[in-house]
Amino acid sequence: MLPRSRTMPSRIHHGAVEERHDVRHYLQVEVQPKAHIETEATNPQANYSNCFDDDGRLKRTGNFWTTSSHIITAVIGSGVLSLAWAIAQLGWVAGPTVLILFALVNLYTANLLSQCYRSGDPVTGQRNYTYMDAVKANLGGKKVIFCGLIQYLNLFGVAIGYTIAASVSMMAIKRSNCFQKSGGKDPCHMSSNGYMITFGIIEVLFSQIPDFDQVWWLSIVAAIMSFTYSTAGLGLGIGKVAGNRSFKGSLTGISIGTLTSAGTVTGTQKLWRSLQALGAIAFAYSFSIILLEIQDTIRSPPAEYKTMKKATLFSIIVTTTFYLLCGCMGYAAFGDLAPNNLLTGFGFYNPYWLIDIANAAIVVHLVGAYQVFCQPLFAFVEKWSAKKWPKSDLVTAEYEIPIPFWGVYQLNLFRLVWRTLFVVLTTLISMLLPFFNDVVGILGAMGFWPLTVYFPIEMYKAQKKIGRGTTRWLGLQILNVSCFFITLVAAIGSVAGVVLDLKTYKPFKTSY
Repeated sequence: MLPRSRTMPSRIHHGAVEERHDVRHYLQVEVQPKAHIETEATNPQANYSNCFDDDGRLKRTGNFWTTSSHIITAVIGSGVLSLAWAIAQLGWVAGPTVLILFALVNLYTANLLSQCYRSGDPVTGQRNYTYMDAVKANLGGKKVIFCGLIQYLNLFGVAIGYTIAASVSMMAIKRSNCFQKSGGKDPCHMSSNGYMITFGIIEVLFSQIPDFDQVWWLSIVAAIMSFTYSTAGLGLGIGKVAGNRSFKGSLTGISIGTLTSAGTVTGTQKLWRSLQALGAIAFAYSFSIILLEIQDTIRSPPAEYKTMKKATLFSIIVTTTFYLLCGCMGYAAFGDLAPNNLLTGFGFYNPYWLIDIANAAIVVHLVGAYQVFCQPLFAFVEKWSAKKWPKSDLVTAEYEIPIPFWGVYQLNLFRLVWRTLFVVLTTLISMLLPFFNDVVGILGAMGFWPLTVYFPIEMYKAQKKIGRGTTRWLGLQILNVSCFFITLVAAIGSVAGVVLDLKTYKPFKTSY
């Protein structure tokens, strides 16, 4: 029997799996662990099948390395290349300090959240497969709906942002070669629409991968690509600093009166830029939105939260090191004139072949990152639909499609249609609003505090029964309120960016 998707297990009637000719019907079944007898308490895995975990689902196969690759893919996005601009707004003191502080906050709250994967006992307790499941188990009520709206709205926004970012990198390759041929005389303007459509077609194909745990190989490739272009950006920055034989920049960041491509920096613009930079750094680390979905791919023993804790520590150390190196070296190379993106803003022109390789790596990385973020959203819609229409062939039937030199693919028509429509919709919105990165910044601002800080802290307090007024409760509340205000000011900065973009907005006509 071919392995079935854990998203849609087999329909079971009185212990028998229903099979009909060439079609298998699937219905989401949540199988809870049976009550343990005393002998099982000492070894809870003793009577479990070698093929299934304690919840009746196919055994999870994730480990430290696959988990780390998922986290690195989610954390290190193309935004790493905008960190030089962010540090340029804050300066040598505040820039690196903010980077490190947000790394510590994300590491701490991620560890709190990982302990909410199981309710009750951290080893044998009931699993919470998604972020919403954990909120429902620990907090309940309207907070579940609030969490779901923010989480899936953010995932939708990330898909749009990645489509835009990938098209910019594709165009950067074309423009780099154009500049090289013309000697910099041709401005090489071009439309982004064709590149967005190309990225969308690629995502339609990869979106047919049934489950989150089956994209591990794509996630590893994406993680390798993130190191590739980050290293290229770092190397180019070091090369320019060596060529200048000096470090640019100041302790307080960009100065009022500096002439940039957007005009002269005023006192008000300095404030907006600082807020946007704060938001860019804060959201560069945000991966809590899919942390529990990643944790649900980890095999046990050891307990899943232990593997997640090690993987999170390793991943954040690696990403923070790259963030500091890329951001600081980029700022040292360009000072106040650091571009929004080191590789697509054309702070560097040569060697053009290295810039092409780095931008190609960004595109490959975003292909994988798109799937890492969207698979939880895909699974949520498909599980809900399977429960809503359990007897519908369109929703629950899977057909075996033989693929030469690969094997048999389990085709589900609902998955094919819905995921394709999702990618088409995100591509169209990206083409309609090509400055949507600023809007995504607003969505990120809305999601950072509740998903990265508020819910993990509230669930942890409920699970550990931390009393109001205690020292630990007070410390958690201070962290909670501080991050709320950071989210608020970052959202204000993103809104200001959108207002500026609207002044030159032309639907479907944006070119670079």
